Amino acid sequence: MRKVFAGLAAFLLLVLVVQFFLAASGAFSNEANEEAFRPHRILGLGSILVAVVLTVAAAVMRMPGRIIGLSGLVAGLGILQALIAVIAKAFGDSAGDSAVGRYVFGLHAVNGLVMVAVARVILRSVRPGPDTTTTPGVDTTVTGPAADSARTAS
Repeated sequence: MRKVFAGLAAFLLLVLVVQFFLAASGAFSNEANEEAFRPHRILGLGSILVAVVLTVAAAVMRMPGRIIGLSGLVAGLGILQALIAVIAKAFGDSAGDSAVGRYVFGLHAVNGLVMVAVARVILRSVRPGPDTTTTPGVDTTVTGPAADSARTAS
């Protein structure tokens, strides 16, 4: 079950990275803003859905509370993304060219980076890491003065 959760967390991280690609392609598009950012907006709603599914899956799979909380945090930050966009538009005029609106909208990108960072922490926490107890072909016997003093101390 942990591998399934890790796969879902990896999928969420991939979706968030694609969000940055879609935002950049929308920003440099010649189309109107509404049309240019439509894929970014649709996938943004999808990323919230994936984060909610991840949170529910973490709870059902009885993951540690930290993982459940971090998964919920990504979902909450996704909702905050939409709220930031609404607030930024409220500060702007009809064309959205207000300096205050642009600065508020800058928080949208920063919040997106935080979402990526939290998703990465989730993935690293649940992904099985390399086994560091033994390395094939490497002698792990400790020798020398430090080893002698450790033997006499015990």
